[in-house]
Amino acid sequence: MPRRKPRAHGQDLRSGPAPLGDVFGRTEPGPDNDETYIVRTIPGSRAMKTYRCPGCDHEIPPGVAHIVAWPAYGGEEDRRHWHRGCWNGRQTRRITRRWS
Repeated sequence: MPRRKPRAHGQDLRSGPAPLGDVFGRTEPGPDNDETYIVRTIPGSRAMKTYRCPGCDHEIPPGVAHIVAWPAYGGEEDRRHWHRGCWNGRQTRRITRRWS
């Protein structure tokens, strides 16, 4: 029987609900630096649809790894799919597409 991977410290499921960032992804400052965003990395093998990146306004085709980010105090309906480079450079450039 294969061995189970040990859980990281603080991830005991019996200790109660985890913070949103722990459940859905990591938290980072958003493009405007005034709000916290939940960020999740999507591997290329799980990217099944075409999305439009709000950082560069170009398409993210199926099969390309990318980032999904949404405001921590918003809902998942506010998710936006970003190229990794566009997300990493979000403080140095303006968003080309409106979030709404």
